[in-house]
Amino acid sequence: MDFSHSEDQESLRGLAREILTDQLSQDRLRAVATTEDRIDRELWTELAKANLLGLAVPEEHGGAGFGLSELTILQQEIGRSVAPVPAYATLVLGALAIDAFGTDGLRAAWLPRVASGDAMLSAAINQGAGDVVTARHDGTGWRLEGRCSLVPAAHVAQRVLVPAATEEGELSVFLVDPRSEGAELERVETTDEQLRPNLHLKSVRVPDAELLGEAGSGAAIVEWIRQRATLSLCALQLGVAERALEMTATYTTERKQFNRPIGSFQAVHQRAADAYVQVQAMKVTVWRATHLLAQGEDAREILPIAKYWASVGGASVTYAAQHLHGGIGVDLDYPLHRYYLWARQIGLHLGTGTAQLAKLGEQIAAG
Repeated sequence: MDFSHSEDQESLRGLAREILTDQLSQDRLRAVATTEDRIDRELWTELAKANLLGLAVPEEHGGAGFGLSELTILQQEIGRSVAPVPAYATLVLGALAIDAFGTDGLRAAWLPRVASGDAMLSAAINQGAGDVVTARHDGTGWRLEGRCSLVPAAHVAQRVLVPAATEEGELSVFLVDPRSEGAELERVETTDEQLRPNLHLKSVRVPDAELLGEAGSGAAIVEWIRQRATLSLCALQLGVAERALEMTATYTTERKQFNRPIGSFQAVHQRAADAYVQVQAMKVTVWRATHLLAQGEDAREILPIAKYWASVGGASVTYAAQHLHGGIGVDLDYPLHRYYLWARQIGLHLGTGTAQLAKLGEQIAAG
């Protein structure tokens, strides 16, 4: 299958890379890591000005009207630059679902604000042990009670999509204001130095108008979001691994031992070649899954394979990159360490390679 991109898509990639590269110096990344919210808001504004935040937002709501393929390209570029912006949470977890399942009112209320950079969103689909949210209708709206763990960018989001079990035992998805009465955010710093707070809900009121889709249709909505979230994380991981390998190729070409570039030694060749093969496997599976989802086709077979390569390949490539850099690979003044931290965090989100293989085995056994 041909996974080459169109001229417009390559132009989009070039624009995103130019903005991210120009804005994100090492000094700036260090400065953002010391801020209260760990978000580069100036970069967020620059991405909005270029309409990159509105890539997958329909034109009638101020976006560019592109689709999932273009959004995947943006995620890959964000991974390449380890950019501390909530694009995954806002554009993938939030805006895509509101566009697909929201009422005309919800779409008009949120999509233009996402495209302009004025609104940040998220979703609580990464349920951990003890994460249970219930919803009760009180006649004029809903009351939500429970806990959601590790919600990406919840501390800066104006709305978080929260799945909750109704009294009928069905799942519905609500747009929750994480600063409304009864909602509490618990600060959690993760491996990549970003924040993914726990969200506690105590009788938090949500109006009927902020129910996403039909009541009781939440299971299908969550699965829809989860597939695109998985793809987005795999694309981020592809960008991280791809850039870490490029940095390694440059370093091993310039660094000399015994009057020869260390890249000329056979052991270095072999290690780098293995990493290259893993990056290519990540690339093929990401774009196969993107193609299927963008066409509205079933991607349930390819997504676990993409997850496996993103989880195993991401960790392996960044570890090899650090190994081939020697001591400088873990120097906090050298950029490579951030790629290793991002790869580890994304891998933790996706799950271990062993877990992915077990799921694949179950799928094959079930026919």
